[in-house]
Amino acid sequence: MLDGLSRALSEANGDPEVRAVVLTGSGRGFCAGLDLRDAGSEQGGATLQSMVGVFDVRNSPPVVLHEMDKPTVCALNGPAAGYGMDLALGCDVRIASSTAKLAATPARRGVLPESGGTWLLPRLVGWARASEIFFAARTLGAQELLDLGLVNRVVPAERVHAEARALAAEFAANAPLSVQGTKRLMRMAEDESFAVHVHHVYLQTMQLFRTRDFGEGVAAWLEKRDPDFEGR
Repeated sequence: MLDGLSRALSEANGDPEVRAVVLTGSGRGFCAGLDLRDAGSEQGGATLQSMVGVFDVRNSPPVVLHEMDKPTVCALNGPAAGYGMDLALGCDVRIASSTAKLAATPARRGVLPESGGTWLLPRLVGWARASEIFFAARTLGAQELLDLGLVNRVVPAERVHAEARALAAEFAANAPLSVQGTKRLMRMAEDESFAVHVHHVYLQTMQLFRTRDFGEGVAAWLEKRDPDFEGR
């Protein structure tokens, strides 16, 4: 399943017809996390070897998700725990159902937030709040997620998919090379000095000036109409 998810995300990122991606769960939950029952059994030593593939950083869904240039929207349709929480946090924005929860439960299982959570959560809420959430193995309800800024909005359960799609459509209506370049630069900024970053912004801007979409954007603005971007 994880291989399939990585493959689907990679294909979407490489498809010029795809301008935004919505990630959601099937059923009443978003993702219950990894199934650790076999790894925790008396014969766990044998199954732990198979767990290595789950944490293959070359092809794991959280890594693929983080490296995507296409904007990603999480339709958080219900509870997400452990690995599922990390997947949700790895999306660019999150639209939460009123029934949504994020469960930071690894400390209750004797494991770690293994799929990017220790990188993502402190950047989203700050070190002190992330520490409390992880060390106390907190489960956060929809309103608390909104108060902490971990979700962009909370909507009734029956509206979560429609709201996520509508937001993705807003992203897709804008110049895709601009949106993707902006996301790429935001990601690069995590590890760059300001001076280095603005240099990279300049180089990216010079490339965009040569695109058809830049000409279309200017023309649409002057003609007071909606632009029709081609992604070229």
